Amino acid sequence: MRKVSLLIVIMLVSAQLIAQKTYIWCGTLIDGVSDEPKKNMTIVVEKNKISGIETGFSKAGANDRTIDLKSRTVTPGWIDMHVHLEEETNPNRYLQEFTMNPADYAFQSVKFSEITLMAGFTTVRDLGGTGVNISLRNAINKGLIKGPRIYTAGKAIATTGGHADPTNGYRADLMGDPGPDAAVANGPDECRKAVRQRYKEGSDLIKITATGGVLSVAKSASNPQFTEEEIKAIVETAKDYGFRVAVHAHGAEGMKRAIRAGVNSIEHGTYMDDEAIALFKQYGTWYVPTLTAGSSVADSAKKPGYYPDLVTPKALEIGPKIKATFAKAYKAGVKIAFGTDAGVYKHGMNWLEFGYMIEAGMKPMDAIKSATINAADLLGEKDKLGSIEANKVADIVAVDGDPLTDSKVFGKVVFVMKDGVVYKQ
Repeated sequence: MRKVSLLIVIMLVSAQLIAQKTYIWCGTLIDGVSDEPKKNMTIVVEKNKISGIETGFSKAGANDRTIDLKSRTVTPGWIDMHVHLEEETNPNRYLQEFTMNPADYAFQSVKFSEITLMAGFTTVRDLGGTGVNISLRNAINKGLIKGPRIYTAGKAIATTGGHADPTNGYRADLMGDPGPDAAVANGPDECRKAVRQRYKEGSDLIKITATGGVLSVAKSASNPQFTEEEIKAIVETAKDYGFRVAVHAHGAEGMKRAIRAGVNSIEHGTYMDDEAIALFKQYGTWYVPTLTAGSSVADSAKKPGYYPDLVTPKALEIGPKIKATFAKAYKAGVKIAFGTDAGVYKHGMNWLEFGYMIEAGMKPMDAIKSATINAADLLGEKDKLGSIEANKVADIVAVDGDPLTDSKVFGKVVFVMKDGVVYKQ
């Protein structure tokens, strides 16, 4: 009798372990590749993959489950190509560099990661932090915490005194002379070493700061900060190690040098001119606009004391310009991937970028594609992410309403599936 009971238990457990299908009924389906939405469709998920897309509301088998999203709009999981998950804007941020330990950044990054996932962003590219972002990626991949799939640059590479030099604004006796280990590089040889150090630390890609930046405690927001020879050394070394290269650039000269050197994407692009636009198109370089960051820093700069004195005028000048640059680039046919610079504003509000892009003239469907199939293409993961198609990873979100007619709907996420696992329903 005991053997029979044990056999029954084993059979029941085995039945539960058998990969069951999940049938997701979609009232409206935006698949990330089609130009028009599809009505009354079913997505079939097995394990962590999409096994099929069927017309109508397919009936599930006895051991399968059904998720009813008949009254919702379903899209691929969104991809934000520019975030900073270790921190978040606040008036004490610059002081926190001296008061927070790596563990403090780690614990708050756990919160920011879950908020990002619940906002519908199943994949992100983290473009620079203290290095905690590498451990954060690993913890999410191991299932220890909830968060989006992370592709991280680890520490962004800068020149001495350049945007992302971690000692900018320090008093003289604390500045020191950080080198490639700290992601500060001068000359082609140090640039190569800085890339190799990121490889050693476990980064997924390389991020460099080719021009000045808004939030660094330094005078210029747009001057070129790497020579073209240095950027070429970075790109060549990155290719040797299987890295793609993302480039922070506000000034036109810095982005032109970077594009000619063969980088994959330009972030921000504020002072993009006609020559730069022509280079974007000639080299097939991606543009990641970060409109939300531009709007946010301009608003924060109006609050007395929010930023250091060197930062405030840059934020007031640069912020409002990005939207017009984006409109010009989109009209010219530059390839655009969705990115927000989350952390410069509050995490979880990434969806605002859709509205800013649409306000600037982008078609709503193109905005969705920028955050799905286009972003996956820039990542080099187009074969598995970015669209709802058979054999793709099951990253799926649903919103309450029609995002093609009302951009506020992007903020009404009611369902999140990442890698076949439901995190929000």
